Parts: sequence; structure tokens; C-alpha cells
Amino acid sequence: MSLSLKLPKATGGLENYPLIGKAPQRLAHPMPFNRMVYSAAHVVADPLAMRDPWHQCALDWDATIDYRRHLWSLGMGVAESMDTAQRGMGLDWPTSLELIRRTLDAAKDVPGAQVASGCGTDHLVLDDVKTIDDVMAAYEEQLEAIEKLGGKLIIMASRALARVARSPDDYERVYDRILSQARQPVILHWLGDMFDPALSGYWGTSDSDEAMKTVLGILESHAAKVDGIKISLLDKDKEIAMRRRLPAGVRMYTGDDFNYAELIAGDGVGTAPVNQHSDALLGIFDAIAPAASAAMAALAQGQLATFHAILGPTVPLSRHIFSAPTRYYKTGIVFMAWLNGHQKHFSMVGGQQTTRSILHLAELFRLADAADLLEDPESATDRMKLLMALHGVE
Repeated sequence: MSLSLKLPKATGGLENYPLIGKAPQRLAHPMPFNRMVYSAAHVVADPLAMRDPWHQCALDWDATIDYRRHLWSLGMGVAESMDTAQRGMGLDWPTSLELIRRTLDAAKDVPGAQVASGCGTDHLVLDDVKTIDDVMAAYEEQLEAIEKLGGKLIIMASRALARVARSPDDYERVYDRILSQARQPVILHWLGDMFDPALSGYWGTSDSDEAMKTVLGILESHAAKVDGIKISLLDKDKEIAMRRRLPAGVRMYTGDDFNYAELIAGDGVGTAPVNQHSDALLGIFDAIAPAASAAMAALAQGQLATFHAILGPTVPLSRHIFSAPTRYYKTGIVFMAWLNGHQKHFSMVGGQQTTRSILHLAELFRLADAADLLEDPESATDRMKLLMALHGVE
């Protein structure tokens, strides 16, 4: 059946858009990957809860956990309560901890399910933070709470630390203390200021080369306590340069939602396998999960051309979803989940569904169709028509 709908054009006016309408490739059964793969997962808001949507957080717990089961069914791990889950943009710490608890509980019923959980300082009131000791105490509070649940840690970048740190030495002091206390190897997260402007100058400098030296020093001092580091700088050359200098056994988890396909495939350059490719911890894998799973399985079987054939067409969509202002990428992730029937509504924690224009969402729809990412094209078209009607397009 031929599908089409009216969509707005960037140049003005409307066009009749005919869909390609091909659903994504999905494996009948998950297959082993030769990379570690985590999807940073979004949360599903409860739009019917009694709350102030800009200031209070309410989740649809069933739909939120069901989406994690969907990711596990595709062979991917879940990076829980990260920025994709709107951490720092609507998802507060008490709700984050409850989310971590529920996700870890659900994982017990899924053989081999992987979960790593965000540990930060976001429960602090920034104006009340005066010293590095305040930051360390906040990290320790969240570390203790997550580890009490049996969770593996992702040490998230801290707005509070960026606010009070005066030099790279301050960062070294904080990370030395937190890493020395972790019960099992953690993942560090270097989140660029394009994702969060409050993290500008993280690691004590605005010079990324100098920042890298600080991070590598921390990693070398605590290699036994670090599984890997995720860097989200949207700069493949910086990621590759750092990857080649990582200590033995410390993984590079790509957070580059612009260049993930080539970074995961790798270049074969480096003294150890860990230096030759990037593993994956990506927000975009939430939106393209079936395609990502099929591509990673192909890569594990040595089918590099198939890997690129599946994943390559998803990159334009990802670059659109993560376009500036990049911090609003979560809207595109949730929009894809709604189009694909993983939630009943297009509402977000904090009212964040309003951060992207209808023109942006229309182009997202086109790119998703072009990349064969609409799981049920007919249903996705019906939902898009409903959204267009709400914007005056009949």
C-alpha cells in the first residue's frame, strides 16, 4: 500500500511526501557482538499525572521499563539514567534512583542483560555548592546508593564540579577519591559543552588537548578501576587520538552521535585491540535500536560491508537529531519512540517535546523513512498525520 502525507518544507509551504515505507531489519534472535554495546535509554513521561510538567517529574513506569526490555531483546545493554533519560533536564535524582532500582530488578529476569547507571551530583543546588568537598560528598552519596542496589557506575560529568573547580588538580582530586571507592570498574563520561553548556571548561581547561592529558593521567592512575571512558565531543579525530593512548584494558566508548559507524568499525591502528576501535554507549542507539542490533551482529560476523550498509543510512538522521542546540536531542529520541509505537504519546518530562519545531520533526520523519527506521510505516504515518493536524495541517 502506498503511503503519503503532507509535510512542511524548510523553504516554506507544504509538500506531499510519499514514503519509502520499508521497516528496519531485525534479527530473529540476538547474536553475540564483538563490541560492548550500551544504549542510553530515554524515559516515558506520565502525561496524566497530577504535576507541574515544567517542574515535577512523573514517569510511566511500565512503558519506561518495557522499553529497556526491548533494548535487551536486541542484545544491547542499557546505560541508565544518563542525559538521554533527561538527567539534568527534568529527571531528578530521587526519580533517577528509583529508575535504576526498577531497571536492575527487571534485568534479573533477562539472561545476560547489561546495565550501567549514571552517578552524578545533580541533587545539589548549584548556588549552595562552595567547595570541592561538597562535590565529592555528593558523588559519594549517589555512588553508595547505586552500589547498594548492585549497580555498575557511570561517573557522569558534574555541573557542580565545573562551577567550583579552579584547576586540573581539583578534577584529579575528585576523581581519585571517587574511583578509589568504587567496588567494580566504572565508566567515566566526558560530556562536551555542546550537550550541556554548564560543563564548559571541564577538566580545568578549555583546551581539549590539555584536558585529554588530565583525563589520561586519571585513567593511568586508576586503570584497574576503569572499564572505559565515553567521550561525547562530536569530534572523531579527538576520540581516535585519545583511543590510541588509552591504558591497556580501558575501553573507548564512543559517544559521537555524528560519526559512530566509522568509530565502532575502527581503523586497526594501535598497540592493543582496545586502541583500534571504539565500543558503543550512544543515545542514538535508543532511536535506531533494531538497525543498530543488526549492524553490530554483522560486524561480529566479519561482514563489514553489511555493517556499513545498515548503519550508514542512519547517520544523517542522527546528525539531524543531535543538531544544535544539541542538548535538545532527547526530543528526537522520544519522537522516534512514539512514531514506532513504543509509547502512546509524544509528551516528555519537563515539557521538552516543545524544544524542536514542527519543521525539525518533519525532516526527522523523512530521514527515518529514508533509513528504514519506521518499524510500522503505516502506524507511524498515522501518528505523524495527527501531529501535523495539531499544527494546522489537514
